[in-house]
Amino acid sequence: MAEPTSGAGGTWKESKICKMVFSVVGIMSTLVTYGILQEKIMRVPYGVNKEYFKYSLFLVFCNRITTSAVSAGALLASKKALDPVAPVYKYCLVSISNILTTTCQYEALKYVSFPIQTLAKCAKMIPVMVWGTIIMQKKYVGHDYLLAFLVTLGCSIFILYPAASEISPYSRGRENTTWGVSLMIGYLGFDGFTSTFQDKLFKGYDMDIHNQIFYTTLCSCILSFTGLILQGHLLPAVDFVYRHNDCFFDITLLSTVATVSQFFISYTIRNFGALTFATIMTTRQLVSIMLSCVWFAHPLSWEQLIGAVIVFGSLYAKSFLRKAPQRSSPSEATEN
Repeated sequence: MAEPTSGAGGTWKESKICKMVFSVVGIMSTLVTYGILQEKIMRVPYGVNKEYFKYSLFLVFCNRITTSAVSAGALLASKKALDPVAPVYKYCLVSISNILTTTCQYEALKYVSFPIQTLAKCAKMIPVMVWGTIIMQKKYVGHDYLLAFLVTLGCSIFILYPAASEISPYSRGRENTTWGVSLMIGYLGFDGFTSTFQDKLFKGYDMDIHNQIFYTTLCSCILSFTGLILQGHLLPAVDFVYRHNDCFFDITLLSTVATVSQFFISYTIRNFGALTFATIMTTRQLVSIMLSCVWFAHPLSWEQLIGAVIVFGSLYAKSFLRKAPQRSSPSEATEN
């Protein structure tokens, strides 16, 4: 009787590993592309007159309407009901915080350099743990806090001690502005709430991934469209895209990548929890910079090597600190 149990346990572990690999590869590939595109749209001028695209809420609207249409199609194709599983106001809460997260991120690119924004994103695990304690009454153990601290420390060392004299071609002193720092703090706070509340919805309701994405993005479409009308930015944004075909292509590709990434994000949060998702996102920041160093032949300083060792060593060590499934609560088993 012991062998079937072992075999079943092995199959369960293999399935979990496959799901984790699927999540990591999906999130990393889509969001690295997403990050490059959003920086290009917001910080690289278009046309002979060197015009900058200034309508960040229009990007939110395009991203969300694309995602909403795809998720609705997925629900209809699978013959699942379009009825909301949770109260609509809960979808709206996720939607509002997600819009604020994305808007802060786009707007921050006008004021902060790529290294500074990446540094802020490395602290993503900390607000997730704070919101998890407030919203879901989670009790994190000592090694969870230690992991969050070490990952943040390692990423900070990696970014603050570059070997090259300049990482970002856009660095013109704007990264020191109070407004840019405030936007990144807002980004971290809203983003931590979004993923944590999504986690709560998945665990509180028998909710399909496409169902949550459809209603969340539908609310986002309505809110972002209303915001564009009130700001008077809808027609200027459309006119800009009409005059610059390359901007239209960039926004279309950005919306496509954003849609795919949203499904990977929801899949990860549902299967592994908000903290694991934050860990993957934090590691993605480091990988993005390391890939940049490889592609553009930037040398790595010894401080950066130490930072990389701290981050990946901490994440690897986490596997040795996990509790056995039978000793964990259902939420902890999902989280790990």
